[in-house]
Amino acid sequence: MTNDAISDASEDIPKKGLRKVRGWGLWINLATFLIGYATGVIAGALLYVRDDINLSNTQQGFATSILLLGATAAAMVTGGLAEKFGRKIMLGAAGVLFAIGFALAALAPGFWLLILGRLITGLGVGVGSALVPTYLGEISPVQIRGWMLTLNQLMQTVGMLVAYVVNLIFAANANWRAMFWVGAVPAVLLALIAMRLPESPTWLINQGRIETAKKMLTRVAGADRADEVVAHHQQKAHEQQDRGDSTSETAGWRGLLTRRVRPGLVVGIGLAILQQIVGINTVLYFAPTVMEQTALSASNSIVYSVIIGVVNLGMTIVSLRLIDRAGRRPLLLVSLTGMGISVAVLGLAFLVNLSPIVMLICMLVYVSSFAIGMGPVFWVILGEVFPPDNQAEGSSAGSTMNWLSNFAVSTAFLPLIGVIGTGPVFLIFAAVCVFGLLFVYRLVPETKGLDFEEIEPDLQARSLGKSAKV
Repeated sequence: MTNDAISDASEDIPKKGLRKVRGWGLWINLATFLIGYATGVIAGALLYVRDDINLSNTQQGFATSILLLGATAAAMVTGGLAEKFGRKIMLGAAGVLFAIGFALAALAPGFWLLILGRLITGLGVGVGSALVPTYLGEISPVQIRGWMLTLNQLMQTVGMLVAYVVNLIFAANANWRAMFWVGAVPAVLLALIAMRLPESPTWLINQGRIETAKKMLTRVAGADRADEVVAHHQQKAHEQQDRGDSTSETAGWRGLLTRRVRPGLVVGIGLAILQQIVGINTVLYFAPTVMEQTALSASNSIVYSVIIGVVNLGMTIVSLRLIDRAGRRPLLLVSLTGMGISVAVLGLAFLVNLSPIVMLICMLVYVSSFAIGMGPVFWVILGEVFPPDNQAEGSSAGSTMNWLSNFAVSTAFLPLIGVIGTGPVFLIFAAVCVFGLLFVYRLVPETKGLDFEEIEPDLQARSLGKSAKV
């Protein structure tokens, strides 16, 4: 069984079919747009919420981090729910959660309703982050799979940039409630649009809904190729049964620990943790707070965050063009190298009190390096290194660890700065980048243009410490 049903027909898919799939991908990624907006809006809103409803430093940190706890909890269960109810229903549920969460935060008269709103928004974030890589991987032809999965990160950066711009617009009158209300609009749109999207053909076939799967595949690849794809999928399922692979042993969370799946799990979880502990969200979440340390006003700090958001978006678009040409491993290695150097210089800049412009340049190089590699490539690989039967749970596991690591780093960042200073914290992130380089070089395979059966030998060889493709 290939990593996605449509990939079997990729060579014969007409351009019209590819355009249709790309269109679906954009609508699916409205969920990741909302993830970016939800994580970005708090950076500017906190500068005004803290005074309006009298938040302490601890409460401010909790208002940011509670979203991450909600995301972690939701990501853990999304894989199983998506297997039971399907992809599109869960996507619609994410839209509902986002809409409720933004509305509660906007209406909050005090701390606790704000926290409840952020928690429910976090549940939407967790569902979206765990579901979208699986959904995109299952509907994407292999030649545009990298492009499709990179949309995940691209739309997150668009959402974050829009949040920064919205923050800037409403900063003039300190209207933080409007910042949250804006997010409710695309959330309602997602809930409505999800019901009109196609279901994953892989999920439909696994549910025995063969005719429905054929209709979906016919819309993309034509009737003849749809029949061939379904037949190939069923043949692979029979071969798996002939090998003696029991469904109870290979499916669900237990399946992630089987010998066949473990190498992909190590890669997925390893990259999920690394993507956060290199410190990227300390820059994206706390850019205004960090820049305030250089004596800038709150509004000027938000302007700096908008500049960072523009660069983040621009370099993610560059990655979108490179991901299916240069490959996954080269982008990861270049990304970690650039991040390590720039965050090390940033740390030194804080230690010797260089100008805000120098610090901004370091941040821009750091964010650019992240956006071209570690940002989008993690989500691409997460949709490629698991067998089809384990893809939903594998994506859930990677997403869960990503949000849990995000929570740990974001919660510890400001207190750690208070103890050892901003400069030393950024130097720690530089050391993590060096470790990340070693991890990627040793364990992460190239997945460009390959289905899981072709990726698996390299994954297994690397996990056993044997000679592997470089």
